Amino acid sequence: MSPKTLKSLFAHKSWANAELFAVLGSMTQKQSKQRDTCLQSMNHLYIVDRIFRAHLAGEQCPFAATNSSETPNLEMLGACIADVDSWYQNYVEQVSPSALVEVVEFTFISGSPGRMSREEILLHVITHGVYHRGSIAQVLKSISIAPPDDPYTVFLHHAEPGRRVI
Repeated sequence: MSPKTLKSLFAHKSWANAELFAVLGSMTQKQSKQRDTCLQSMNHLYIVDRIFRAHLAGEQCPFAATNSSETPNLEMLGACIADVDSWYQNYVEQVSPSALVEVVEFTFISGSPGRMSREEILLHVITHGVYHRGSIAQVLKSISIAPPDDPYTVFLHHAEPGRRVI
């Protein structure tokens, strides 16, 4: 995968997460049960992002599970996700194409050994986030809240309006 594409995918991830947090922030007290469900999914997404960040950075895994017993509030979780999104954007700005094919050995939370290239780890982080944002969109739709219009195509045209010119 080209470095340009990776940069674009992680910019999209950051943008889509921010769009989602804007919608979650607009939910009413009557929708707090569904908001809590959405936040729990976003907390899981954040923790997994941090776990794989540690693998990429050669650091000790910061979590013992892929979710926590307590979910941070909307503002705290939004800030944490923005921070990890920024870290990934910086990482893909600096990683060399030769480093992307390097295999990283690590241990999954389950205790099983793992081996993935840096590029595979990055793609996992992207696809994992898309999956959970899609699940959250279904929760929002179930209570008649329009989820963010966050497909990659929408992001590309948002980020580069000139693409809409024919």
